[in-house]
Amino acid sequence: MKAHNRESQAQMTPQKALDYLKEGNQRFMSNLKAHRDLLEQANATVDGQWPFATILSCIDSRTSAELIFDQGLGDVFSVRIAGNVVNTDILGSMEFACKVAGSKLIVVLGHTKCGAIKGACDHVEMGNLTELLSKIQPSVYQESETITERSSKNATFVENVSQINVKRNVNSIIERSPILKQMIENGEIGIVGAMHNLETGEVTFYEDASFINN
Repeated sequence: MKAHNRESQAQMTPQKALDYLKEGNQRFMSNLKAHRDLLEQANATVDGQWPFATILSCIDSRTSAELIFDQGLGDVFSVRIAGNVVNTDILGSMEFACKVAGSKLIVVLGHTKCGAIKGACDHVEMGNLTELLSKIQPSVYQESETITERSSKNATFVENVSQINVKRNVNSIIERSPILKQMIENGEIGIVGAMHNLETGEVTFYEDASFINN
């Protein structure tokens, strides 16, 4: 499989980009990776890159976007931070990825059993991690289904908070970046929230956190 180039990126739509990722995740779950010559892809992209998607995911070592979506060099921008939260630097990176470099889709990707989410659920405070986890706290408070045992010991509570966190960050990207919001409204790009199941490898995309016009 060849690396994406200017032509293939130009022909990509937000919906096609989403379909590419879904197909790649199916290959990952089936252990049927597409054949790639990574050295050839490295040489093909040395003078330029044309990624079709931008994926915001957690730093968790088990959630590499390139692997779980079976993508190669030059295919996706991978933005990683504990808890897949949003800050100004990440928004700027996404604006570059989409407005300048031509990416067609933003994915906010959470995952099950997330350590950052558990830390936020337990209200952990530790050095600079305190500020990062504070960005997840609104999702902890928004979770209203759980009455008792609102801590990391309750797996259901943790996963509920993870899902809320993903959807809040989808909305945060749209609200905090006029550039990306305008591109979404124009149908130039799409944005979607998703969750990666560590046990099965499956990525579930949230229809109620999806803004894809074509």
